[in-house]
Amino acid sequence: MGPEIILLAVLFFLTAMVYSMAGLGGGSTYLALLVLFAFPFQGVPKIALVCNLLVVTGGFYHFYRAGHFSFKHVLPFVLTSIPMAFWGGSFVIGKTLFSILLGFSLFVAGCRLLWAGCSFTIQREVGLGHVFMVGLPVGALLGWLSGLVGIGGGIFLSPILLFLGWADSKRAAAAASFFILVNSLAGLMGQMVKGGWGFDLSIIGILGLAVIAGGQWGSRMGAYAISKLTLQKISAILIMGISFRFLWATFL
Repeated sequence: MGPEIILLAVLFFLTAMVYSMAGLGGGSTYLALLVLFAFPFQGVPKIALVCNLLVVTGGFYHFYRAGHFSFKHVLPFVLTSIPMAFWGGSFVIGKTLFSILLGFSLFVAGCRLLWAGCSFTIQREVGLGHVFMVGLPVGALLGWLSGLVGIGGGIFLSPILLFLGWADSKRAAAAASFFILVNSLAGLMGQMVKGGWGFDLSIIGILGLAVIAGGQWGSRMGAYAISKLTLQKISAILIMGISFRFLWATFL
């Protein structure tokens, strides 16, 4: 195991720890790190999706156990996102389009969270019919985008639930964990349609152990120890930071 892999494992550990506090997998930052370390581009989304799965599986367990998960508010989104994530994952795109799609999407989500400037609360309970009316088309779009760029999509779903008033920060984090879990699996299957892994599978073992350790630590803190407003600020800063990094690398 060379020094570069050790450094990458440490960075993956830190990424998983911080993202899992907000119920996220860290896929977008894994992507950036892998590109920075010159991994083969076609294999990059696959590694990110596997690491997403490892982080959010444990994260979802902790948020669910703490009583923050509402299946009603997630079901319509995942019904359409799963097949669309598989379809999006089967598309072949270039680095420039990849960076633009991810960068602008995250920029918009981060701006909205920072602009709000207050803690989100559950504003109203909505009927299942209304949830389906919104969730089915939005879930399809998020699923396709998630599979296309190789992330789980929870980083998009979380602010949507917050601004609709259907969830507070804890419930949004729990919903994001579940959404990332199912879409990462579907997106990974779609990515595999394009070919094999494209890299040494021992890398998955090394990075996988790093993100499991970081994800377990962070998700426990997010589910039990961190306030809702702190969690919201962490999410906003993460989203904005990633978007700037991708857009800077693309246009400058």
